[in-house]
Amino acid sequence: MSLPVPSALSPSKLSSFTSCALQFRLANIDRIPEPPTQATSRGTLVHAALEHLFTLPAEERVRAVADECVDIAYAAYRDDPEWTDLDMDDETEAAMVAEARHLVANEFLLEDPTAITPMGIELKLEVEIGGLRLRGIIDRLDLVDGDLVVTDYKTGRSPSDLHARARMQGVHVYALMCEKFFGRRPVRVQLLHLAEPVAVIAEPTDQSTRGLERRLHAVWSAVESACETEDFRPRQSALCGWCFFQQWCPAFGGDPERAAVDVGIRDRADAGQEPLLRV
Repeated sequence: MSLPVPSALSPSKLSSFTSCALQFRLANIDRIPEPPTQATSRGTLVHAALEHLFTLPAEERVRAVADECVDIAYAAYRDDPEWTDLDMDDETEAAMVAEARHLVANEFLLEDPTAITPMGIELKLEVEIGGLRLRGIIDRLDLVDGDLVVTDYKTGRSPSDLHARARMQGVHVYALMCEKFFGRRPVRVQLLHLAEPVAVIAEPTDQSTRGLERRLHAVWSAVESACETEDFRPRQSALCGWCFFQQWCPAFGGDPERAAVDVGIRDRADAGQEPLLRV
């Protein structure tokens, strides 16, 4: 009996499947919910603060106001289960907010927010390319001299070269989605690593776009085949130490068929809608 094929893929799902097919299955087909971590919650807080900052008039996007944006985001998020489930003491919670302020401040070392013209913030897109449905959320889509620029924030440390390429592929997917949706290819994509801070910038081309479309369809075919054969094999890497699903991974003596039982999911429908994840 085959497993259900996801109705759509996001850049993060594409990356997840190529990194570890079993992790992809548990998260996106079995829909095993992952608990929040300090890293993911800090990232959510920073993204919310930057979203608020860039909805302000350009002249108001100054450093002092950025701290206020963090406070506004924190006030809205502090009662969310993703935050409260971390069960932090006052000192740890204060440190988390301070780290968020530092990361948002680093945005000013990479760009001048008063000079940015965003045409979309936390922009949800869904397109179909040759039978493959893609969807996701773009942190910021800018208009620069009449051209489109895709901007994505990262709040963790810059990854190794291998994982950096995977992240750039994800933001290139967003450029392709913009091209299909708006009929215009972005002239630039950029990852803003706020922790360092450092910007990684690339320019999509005809050749890179054609190659990306071929890779997307190859991954989609592999996903369909894996669902048909129920063959989602784990792939061990340095990332395994941070993987929530390790407890059910055969590479570590676990049983993936136990995952849904262990977390109390009787049926995949109980887990709700497929997650819509960032790059």
